[in-house]
Amino acid sequence: MASVNKVILIGNLGKDPEVRHLEGGVAVARFPLATSESYKDKSGQRVEKTEWHNIVVWRGLAEVAEKYVRKGQSVFIEGKIRTNQYQDKDGNQRYSTEIVADSLEILSPKGSNEGGNTAEQQSAALHQSSTHQTGKTSAPAGVAQNDEPDDLPF
Repeated sequence: MASVNKVILIGNLGKDPEVRHLEGGVAVARFPLATSESYKDKSGQRVEKTEWHNIVVWRGLAEVAEKYVRKGQSVFIEGKIRTNQYQDKDGNQRYSTEIVADSLEILSPKGSNEGGNTAEQQSAALHQSSTHQTGKTSAPAGVAQNDEPDDLPF
């Protein structure tokens, strides 16, 4: 039987990415991402629940995240779940779960100047990096990708 390990998240960064460069110059960036949902409880009160996710990006995508992604920005993440197992200093078995991102797109409003760069610069760099990493291409933010003719009757 086939299996799928795919995660899609849209949320806000809890802090700036922390980037390390490993042996051989490989970059890895880590940052927390908050996703929120709201609902009404039994008494009719609106309740908001925030879930925190540990995001990890590698290589070129990590370098792009270091340059363009900042605390508070809204981002779209696609990746997979990975659980790590380790022993703490007391010998207890511990687990940590993280999302290894394959692609990342900044959802900041067009023309925003968060982190000192325009949304167009951020999108172009992220597009270039994600194409290099995954082999997939996608239109930069704010650019419609439409292969259909405009004269459709619906």
